[in-house]
Amino acid sequence: MSSQRPRFTSTCSRFTLAAWLFAGVLGCGGLDAEPSVRSEPELAESEQGLTQVTGFGSNPGNLAMYRHVPTGVPANAPLVVVLHGCTQNATGMEASGWTAAANVYKFYVVYPQQSSGNNATSCFNWFEPGDIARGSGEALSIKQMVDAMKAAYSIDASRVYVVGFSAGGYMAPALLATYPDVFSAGAINAGGPYKCATSMNAAFSCMSPGADKTPAAWGDLARSGYSGYTGPRPPVSIWYGTSDFTVRPMNGTEAMEQWTNVHGIDQTPDTTETVSGFPHKVYRDGAGRALVETWEITGMGHAVAFDAQYNFPGSTTACGSVGGFVTDMNICAVYHQAKFFGIVGGGGGEPSGDTTPPAVNVTSPASGTTVSGAVTVVVSASDAVGVARVELLVDGSPVATDSAAPYEFTWNSQGVGNGAHTLGARAYDAAGNQATDNDTSVTVNNTGTPTSTTATFASIAAEDGYLKANADGSGVALGTLTNLALGRGTDGKFNRSFLSFDTSSLPDGATVTRAYLTVNYSSGSGDPWSTPSGNTVVIDVKAGTFNAASTEVADWAAAAGASAVASIDKFASGAKASGDFSDAGLSSINKTGRTQLRLRFSLEQTGMQYLFVKDSTNAVLTVGYTQ
Repeated sequence: MSSQRPRFTSTCSRFTLAAWLFAGVLGCGGLDAEPSVRSEPELAESEQGLTQVTGFGSNPGNLAMYRHVPTGVPANAPLVVVLHGCTQNATGMEASGWTAAANVYKFYVVYPQQSSGNNATSCFNWFEPGDIARGSGEALSIKQMVDAMKAAYSIDASRVYVVGFSAGGYMAPALLATYPDVFSAGAINAGGPYKCATSMNAAFSCMSPGADKTPAAWGDLARSGYSGYTGPRPPVSIWYGTSDFTVRPMNGTEAMEQWTNVHGIDQTPDTTETVSGFPHKVYRDGAGRALVETWEITGMGHAVAFDAQYNFPGSTTACGSVGGFVTDMNICAVYHQAKFFGIVGGGGGEPSGDTTPPAVNVTSPASGTTVSGAVTVVVSASDAVGVARVELLVDGSPVATDSAAPYEFTWNSQGVGNGAHTLGARAYDAAGNQATDNDTSVTVNNTGTPTSTTATFASIAAEDGYLKANADGSGVALGTLTNLALGRGTDGKFNRSFLSFDTSSLPDGATVTRAYLTVNYSSGSGDPWSTPSGNTVVIDVKAGTFNAASTEVADWAAAAGASAVASIDKFASGAKASGDFSDAGLSSINKTGRTQLRLRFSLEQTGMQYLFVKDSTNAVLTVGYTQ
């Protein structure tokens, strides 16, 4: 649950930081412009097409969440998180153009919103250590907003981006540093490096004149946001005005040094050009991928640049509009940042724009093979920028999707008639380019093969639930939240979840040959898999019910028909399938009534670490059988 945290009082001396960060607070310093200020940011659900979302997680940073969902968004669409500056709110930041661009290019937008209860002038607290650390404060609240969007919509987890201005321009790199496994790229507008300041006093000198560190020192600070992380780091687009006297241009240079060092590349630009009259520099790796870019907007003050005359395809308003700290500079920051992310054509980091499709090929079975029953289809796919997903095609129609190599699919050939059929694959890269291989011909011959069928069962919401108890199973109580909890909660109790399925439609004489559970992530806190080491979610199975059909306290320790029949690997978004059930688990699938599953961690957590999974149509038991 969220809680109010004491922050700055509204004295003039306390307003000074916000005035420097977002000049325009009367009576407390210099003025660049006079924005429209609300004493407490508010937003009606109908305003500018934004909808407030509540209950998106534990929300330790006590932030508000607003989302924009355009009509006609396709499956696996991108998500952009947009962070406002001081005295702004979600609506004020819409003027920068991200909502309008989302309507044209069809992606989701989230606008986190600060309150004066956290900061007197509604700045994100980018200089507070507790708010810019992984797993805590405002950074975790924003990450939970992303989790909520992934749970509610079909979002490509490899295309989640964060953009910020001013105070948000310092919070954006905090998210890139602490959650490089969540955010694929980011843009900094009138902000600076991560951990440029970790106190209010240090924030003054960070903003003006700026803090000077070596690239290695800056890089170490960014890497400290998620110590031990060895995965890919997000590319960064950096924008600053040469006449910004609130956040000095030196911050842009230091941010460039930080993120080039993080990516292991030097500080000499590989591309230097002039775009719309402004210097643009690009820093690439050895493969030519643009990992850092800087935009120097000559003559601009503390603002986000837009172009009133710029037209996105099909729209004349998708590049922002006049508003507080949004300045018409005849260049569209939103467009170029979306292009850098790969949301619009020409992005993806290729030197001349990524228009090269991936390479894709069905490698097994070989063309001309005769197949029957369950067939393993292996696909090779590669791309210079990265493969986003691969679809398996049967007779030209997609039947399955895989988003991570190796790309292997199990195809039930009994779903088509005997005779000639075509197997193919379609691969997509991060920039939206696609390629199709459709030249593998196979002959299906299932004559005399036992009929193999796959059935799916959604869990029964009224019978699902979760229990919380002490480590020894004492003091068991029913959970009260909508989704199902696993791990150790905020009350120090250990949570186990229960799913109930009506599997009575399975034929009495069927032989169950395969079963697995698919669940959908809702939200979470920390990494419940990490402590103790080797922890995993395991599944217990009961033919019938553990006790009554609905979850009751005795189910916590009730005997199962088969224990730990399969495990679910670590995940933090979207859907995740368990491994195949063991033979004992298959024997516990009930063909005449209920089959119930108990989900638990194999080892109890040592601290507050948990996840929530969805039930009902978002929890599916898949059963394969022959007869």
